Amino acid sequence: MRIPIIKPLMVAGLAAFIAGCGSSAPTIVSTPIGNIDENPLKVTALTETELQGWGGADLVADTIPGMSVQTAYNKIIQNHKGRKVIVAVIDSGVDIEHEDLDGVIWTNQDEKPNNNRDDDRNGYVDDVHGWNFLGDAVAENLEFVRIYRDLKPKYNGVPASAVSAENREEFQLYQRAKAEYEKEYNETLGMKNQYEGLMQQLQVSHKAVSAKLGKEDYTLQELQKMEATTEEMQQYKNFLSQVMGSVNGTVPEAISRFQGAIDYFSGRLTSHFNLDLNARSIVGDNPNDITDTDYGNNNVMGPTPDKEDIKHGTHVAGIIAAERNNNLGINGVANNVEIMAIRAVPDGDEYDKDIALAIRYAVDNGASIINTSFGKYFSTHPEWVQDAIRYAAENDVLIVNAAGNDGLDLDENMVYPNDQSPENPQEIANNFITVGALNYKYGSGLVASFSNYGNENVDVFAPGTKIWSTTPNNEYEYLQGTSMAAPAVAGVAAVIRSYFPKLSAAQVKQVIMDSGLTTNATVVIGGDPSNKQRFSEISTSGKMANLYNALIMADKLSK
Repeated sequence: MRIPIIKPLMVAGLAAFIAGCGSSAPTIVSTPIGNIDENPLKVTALTETELQGWGGADLVADTIPGMSVQTAYNKIIQNHKGRKVIVAVIDSGVDIEHEDLDGVIWTNQDEKPNNNRDDDRNGYVDDVHGWNFLGDAVAENLEFVRIYRDLKPKYNGVPASAVSAENREEFQLYQRAKAEYEKEYNETLGMKNQYEGLMQQLQVSHKAVSAKLGKEDYTLQELQKMEATTEEMQQYKNFLSQVMGSVNGTVPEAISRFQGAIDYFSGRLTSHFNLDLNARSIVGDNPNDITDTDYGNNNVMGPTPDKEDIKHGTHVAGIIAAERNNNLGINGVANNVEIMAIRAVPDGDEYDKDIALAIRYAVDNGASIINTSFGKYFSTHPEWVQDAIRYAAENDVLIVNAAGNDGLDLDENMVYPNDQSPENPQEIANNFITVGALNYKYGSGLVASFSNYGNENVDVFAPGTKIWSTTPNNEYEYLQGTSMAAPAVAGVAAVIRSYFPKLSAAQVKQVIMDSGLTTNATVVIGGDPSNKQRFSEISTSGKMANLYNALIMADKLSK
């Protein structure tokens, strides 16, 4: 059932904050942030420093719509330490050697490293820092491609009238998957061809202009001053002016970007849409048998030496728990936390079996929060994942889930995993919170243009646009998506569970939703200027997650 929304607390003080931590805490006077529409808003562009830390910024102090993380540490947490909290990151893998993560990686104390034995008898050999359910596989099909490929021999060319009643549902799934495959494949092929054409035109134009100017590193100003004496040269000049203006850079930079686009779409054709790809043969299990669990390995960083394929999971882990105040990189939302790395999301769509087993692994090995920054719109075994969600609920584990990045209303479009559906809005468990993504400025552009939304099926919003976090090989990078918004909320949940361990997963969800900030603003959703709704009506809570307010409410609820 849905968590009821209660009115914002307007308490005067917060006493005995570190409840249940074994020591008395000083009295801390803290007033929740109230009506944000009455506060001044940031009207100037963010500096690079502000942009890198905007997710933790404070509305009152910084006039930026972050989660008031630093304010919470300065005014409430201060030097107090709660109990250690384990957060499982089910993702593409995590660079556990990263300079800003190596001190917060979970270690299975019951497992002796590299002795090729299952010392703790949990079914996973040498699982010291987590588990890799993908083995050495990296590239994978999308789910609708797998469905289309597997059902094509059975239904290709078969008219609907010839399909038996018992096979009708499967046949309809095949038809949907086939239509989606043909649509997405053709669009991707078209984009690849378009960029290849632009690249060819760019190279021809650049060669001609470079010869005329006597240099290859000319600026846009130099190009515009160049005299074009022929119609052909004028076309080259006009085309290059458009390209350089659009990329705000040089022609070599434009060539690099175009090549990146070509590589991206080519890669999708050879992996995501490749009907001949059978990546699961690398893993070596039967993905349609949930009882076949003897597969994978303990390499949570995956098989790729350059670690490029684990960028997503490493970025997610950093948002949650990058070591605070170590004079390196960034500060994660949560302190006193350990990241359990579980590799189960390939370059393509994840398998339901891997996700279900990954959730159960996290629960059985001590995680109290699970971050799931992935999703898909087709599923062959959703019941396995739903059963795992219920298992997590039974064991008081909170799951923080990304809403998705297609600008869709989830009240009308089903995404997996989820704890409810458009047809059945009744939640299957009370431990699953779905997070949409915010932009870094108020007004009509508050919601990220890519973010999914939904009054019934999205619970809360959090920072997700241009988020600075850890990436492999001791690097840092801006990424964006609801994949970044979910770990922000997972970090908030980890802080709550650390300092208020008596609160259940359902109560932590309630606190995050009820303590957030809202606004009366009408916002653009789905990136469509003609599609506007009140921010308060596009999620169940109608709010933005806020750590400062959440701690005040958690204290009140824990008494």
